Amino acid sequence: MDRREFIKSIGVGAAAMVMPGCMGQLISPGAGKPNFIIIFADDQGYGDVGCFGAQGFQTPHLDRMAAEGTRFTDFYVGAPVCSPSRAALLTGCYPQRVGLPRVLGPAGPEWTRDLDHLGMSSQEETIAELLKGQGYATGCFGKWHLGHHRQFLPTRHGFDEYFGLPYSNDMWKPSDAAWPDLPLIYQEEVIEYNPDQRQLTTRYTQRAVEFITRNKDKPFFLYLAHSMPHVPLFVSDKFKGKSSQGLYGDVIMEIDWSVGRILKTLEELGLDNNTLVMFMSDNGPWLVYGNHSGSARPLREGKFTSFDGGQRVPCIMRFPGRIPAGRECAQIITAMDTLPTLVTLAGAKMPKRTIDGKNVWPVLAGQVGAQSPHEAFYYYNGWNLEAVRSGPWKLHFQHPYQTVKTIGNDGIRGEYENKTIALSLFNLDIDPGEENNVAEEHPEIVQRLSRLAETMRRDLGDGLTQTPGKNRRPPGKI
Repeated sequence: MDRREFIKSIGVGAAAMVMPGCMGQLISPGAGKPNFIIIFADDQGYGDVGCFGAQGFQTPHLDRMAAEGTRFTDFYVGAPVCSPSRAALLTGCYPQRVGLPRVLGPAGPEWTRDLDHLGMSSQEETIAELLKGQGYATGCFGKWHLGHHRQFLPTRHGFDEYFGLPYSNDMWKPSDAAWPDLPLIYQEEVIEYNPDQRQLTTRYTQRAVEFITRNKDKPFFLYLAHSMPHVPLFVSDKFKGKSSQGLYGDVIMEIDWSVGRILKTLEELGLDNNTLVMFMSDNGPWLVYGNHSGSARPLREGKFTSFDGGQRVPCIMRFPGRIPAGRECAQIITAMDTLPTLVTLAGAKMPKRTIDGKNVWPVLAGQVGAQSPHEAFYYYNGWNLEAVRSGPWKLHFQHPYQTVKTIGNDGIRGEYENKTIALSLFNLDIDPGEENNVAEEHPEIVQRLSRLAETMRRDLGDGLTQTPGKNRRPPGKI
């Protein structure tokens, strides 16, 4: 099945046909300052939403978002792992530019010892900081993972309010005795250790609803970053056993419930038509956990890799009257575009420092002939530039990667094995699974994408070629 047939088969209706240029009615932002809500799931795969082809569970509220908004089929996050992806979203930069290409964590197992003292630099300007300067109320509820020391917390990066975990929910003693107790933070203080994770999705959602309600008469920016479905999986009693796909499906159904609560609150408060709601995941599924991980179908691989299953995630945006309803868009859009797009809609100034995201409002709004402003998207994994995409073409440079050797089950991790991909070219429009290497048939495309990659290496560096890069900025340090 080719790309267009796949998308058509899982669409939300006859109105949801792919339009290569994302052409729709001409829609422009209104004069007032809109509200913005970003709902960010953790490790939810490309195929883990009903309208993206989910199997074994239902996501009626996300499907409603797609029916009343736009489903972006070629949406990329900045990294195939947690911390770098979040840094890219909030700063509009490739994580390598802001010095955060690796997963952060507290001092625990040996691999975290040199990361405990790092976080997002105070010199970087986040979406929250830029909007706050325009009078926005700003709230962050859920997983942060951009530094757990006080100087790195959300309240130091433009958020008025914070409630959540400072890093991943598996970084605690039950998963490895080397970890410290898991802190639940309100503002800048620990209010609980090792909280009942079955209640996290509910508690985050309640805080988000309260934040919206309190700020209904002024513009607001809400960042709701769920800890689920990152393993270990937890779900409240109200969704336990509800899906036919076991615990993972139950967890996704509860996230979908959370989306529904947000949408209902907006409707009840009369904020529907002035609020842009965005749903996305931070990276692809952690496939080695088997039935406790999701699906990236029809994409290849998942989390930790530069195959599309690692960085291409489900994305839905809803903004009644401004983003066309019942539409699918196959333009290349990235999480890094969120900052410049929201800042422009709010009438705020762009960051003083260089960013990589672009204002993609014309594409989001379905303006006639609107095209992605990205000549290329670069797949960094850590410090390594492993692939580049331009249009439908994706070129992998030779690099090692991990693939699942033995699938885990019921929360028990399986095993990886190491493989290497040679220089390979794929046409993602007809081969989203990256199976058919056509590099020999298209040497001119290989050369063009290689030149684009070389330009990026000079800018941000590349560990594979030992290129240092001229424009990296340091992270924050204790």
